[in-house]
Amino acid sequence: MKITKICGLLTAAVLCATSVNVMNISENGLTASADEWCFAGETCEPLHDTSRDVQTEGVGNPLNFGERNTPADASTAEIRAINHKMTVQEVKYALYKEIDEHWDLISTRLGQTDREKMYALFLGLGSRESTLGEGKIGSDHETAYEDGWGVNSAHAYGTLQTAVTAFKDCDPKFMPEDNVPEMFQYSFTESNFYDCIISNHMGIRKILHFAEICIDEQDMHDYQVVRNSLKGFNTGWCTKAEDDGAYATYADEICAMAQFYYYEGHLYDNVFTWTSANGDKINKYRTADRWDWWGDGVPSMAPIEEKQQAETTTTTSITTTTTTTTTTAETTTTTTSSSTTTSSITTVSETTTTSSTTSTTTPEMQEKPVYGDANCDDIIDMSDAVLIMQSLANPNKYGVSGSDSKHITDKGLANADVDVSSKGLTTNDALRIQEFLLHKIQSLEPVIDG
Repeated sequence: MKITKICGLLTAAVLCATSVNVMNISENGLTASADEWCFAGETCEPLHDTSRDVQTEGVGNPLNFGERNTPADASTAEIRAINHKMTVQEVKYALYKEIDEHWDLISTRLGQTDREKMYALFLGLGSRESTLGEGKIGSDHETAYEDGWGVNSAHAYGTLQTAVTAFKDCDPKFMPEDNVPEMFQYSFTESNFYDCIISNHMGIRKILHFAEICIDEQDMHDYQVVRNSLKGFNTGWCTKAEDDGAYATYADEICAMAQFYYYEGHLYDNVFTWTSANGDKINKYRTADRWDWWGDGVPSMAPIEEKQQAETTTTTSITTTTTTTTTTAETTTTTTSSSTTTSSITTVSETTTTSSTTSTTTPEMQEKPVYGDANCDDIIDMSDAVLIMQSLANPNKYGVSGSDSKHITDKGLANADVDVSSKGLTTNDALRIQEFLLHKIQSLEPVIDG
């Protein structure tokens, strides 16, 4: 057992020591009692607007997390110090930010339409891997680093303990995880590895890496996809085990802890539980049929597509009527003995002319693209590559007509299309921007061979 998890149990013991049968109610909220030695931390109000429809909108990123939690040029010590100060509640909302951002993709691959169940699943995973920071270390949790930087494939960091193998450009002897093109794959640098938001992003991506294998290569269905994806996250192999013993202390324990958060009302506060916690509030979820909770959704590799913006053509018909009056003098002369009479007859004729005008509404003419500047902030950096991946993975939120205020625009689409090997916006555009930032290529100007 990890030392930090032992410390977590000791912390809970101290919290519970003053009461044997009665819950402790401190000024800050609820803590565990001795006979309910299965959770710790404090209850508190949610950080998000509780009038939101979480199932369709998510929690809305109330802490305004960006694509990074820390400045890209900060030192490793500075990055870890920021992560270290996070509360359990902040750790939870940092996970939800990434789940919401890639909701369409995650829900499709794992076969789950209940967003709060997905929140709970990743809280269970975070509890199994880092005890959600135990209210003491935030997301600043690192393991298997003794062999050196990125040497051990188990070297991991963050709430989900995302291993180095999840990152692009890690040791080439590690099995590549390049089968989730819908989510950006960050390069293995200290700045990326230790940032808690990027760590969450890559941890979720790693789960989806194994989900794709479970669906396409192992022909798995229903809850077995997520169950074996968790097994793969832990062991590196997601093949179905012959007996349940391979799942008991990891995937199945994560499922039980997920139900604790989901049913006991601790999705949005500072309360946390841990592996092997003992008490009725967690033991009642450790049942043989615990995965029935996940439901009967169908995990799928269905594509997550960008919505296309239709061109509007308007035809307007204008009818013009011109009236022309022509006077013809016809003279009739009648001669009598007393007088001569002259009469004039006026003839009126109408000429009708009809004309049609057709106007076509198309996107405004763009000035010369600033290649690579997807978010149109006049700076080419990693946020541009991330926005491309967001718009592809979650077009309802980040596409051209997306609901998020920072969604990609028509101008951004033109700027972002830097890869000539494929038409329109693809993951290759994000990859090319990353290569530019790593100085692997000198320019983002599209170059067509020949």
